[in-house]
Amino acid sequence: MTQSQHATPPPATATRLQAFGTTVFAEISRRALAAQAVNLGQGFPDFEGPDFVKDAAERALRDHPNQYAPLAGLPVLTKAIADRWREDAKATIDPANEVTVTAGCTEAIAATILGLVNPGEKVVVFEPFYDSYVACIAMAGAEMIAVALRPDAEGRFGFDADELARAMATPGVRAVLVNTPHNPTGKVFSAPELQSIAELCKKHDVIAITDEVYDRLVYRDTHNPDAKHIRMATLPDMAQRTVTLNSLGKTFSLTGWKIGWAIAPPHLSAGVRAAHQFLTFAVATPLQRAAAAALGVDDSYYAQLAETFRAQRDLLAEALEGLGFRFARPAGGYFILADHTQVSQRLGLADDLAMCNHLIEKVGVATIPPSVFYVRKELGRPLLRFAFCKTEQTLRAAVERLGGLKTGQ
Repeated sequence: MTQSQHATPPPATATRLQAFGTTVFAEISRRALAAQAVNLGQGFPDFEGPDFVKDAAERALRDHPNQYAPLAGLPVLTKAIADRWREDAKATIDPANEVTVTAGCTEAIAATILGLVNPGEKVVVFEPFYDSYVACIAMAGAEMIAVALRPDAEGRFGFDADELARAMATPGVRAVLVNTPHNPTGKVFSAPELQSIAELCKKHDVIAITDEVYDRLVYRDTHNPDAKHIRMATLPDMAQRTVTLNSLGKTFSLTGWKIGWAIAPPHLSAGVRAAHQFLTFAVATPLQRAAAAALGVDDSYYAQLAETFRAQRDLLAEALEGLGFRFARPAGGYFILADHTQVSQRLGLADDLAMCNHLIEKVGVATIPPSVFYVRKELGRPLLRFAFCKTEQTLRAAVERLGGLKTGQ
């Protein structure tokens, strides 16, 4: 056997993706399973979605064709999305030309960036960010400009207006990507914050791409008395320059269905569809019919869902606060992003990666080290992300194990 046959082959992954490796969510879930740790890492519920939606999928499988759906989505679903938009945003959209059904919001992100951003152009993103944003920008041959969300003395995240203004004024900026409610901070962008972003979009002729998958999970309570989800597209003069992304998975606890959508005016939808047709073309036909049934649910469903998650947030938050983690209770979403400094110093651990490893291996609880969601890694090293989109039983099991941190475990 020759020396060349023994040599390790060079990386086959395209250079634009080599830096990303395997997503942190898959890696942490793999390690959690191997260690039999309670998984508060990856943001998926450990309970099933509502029966009425699953029953609708079963009927669709049995009673309707199971062939390709139209590129933009089944008319019954695009109409349901448009109807829901009319109720929520108090605005009318054309389901045939302004709604595109995608394979989850992750594909909607990819199709939007690939379809609307040219190689060499720039996209402004708030860090910490959902990791697919960076990969999609890289696949488009574009560049990312990161604007930091930093916690104040109370642990509430916000951005520096001057930093954002400088980023948006950079030559070649094509789009700004806004995630509200925000993963992983739990921040719900306020009306003044969104208005400031909108004014910069108009000033510099920039597209707004808004990821709103947690729009129904807003916790307006004593911790966040002013929390309210506001759609960027509803702000003055923003409908024509905004792409709104959403999905079924988070709201109906059906993350495995991968049904998402993009809402945009026709001239922007054309770009989304230009990419979508060559990514997936269409998504599962019977699940689209079931998604249409889901979107027809009464608003009381959403209210109960938010109340359930708020209670789960508080259960985990009280335990973490008692252990020395520091944070403001999130106003929305699935996650608590907590400062672990007091705890990690007590244990002699250096950063988020060390703390995450310790919790998996010694405590039996999996979390996400959020430095992977930052360009400036140092901003994420004092933090850990905990998911509370779990059953009460799962959360209580995690809390019991985390109690070992009090004794230096």
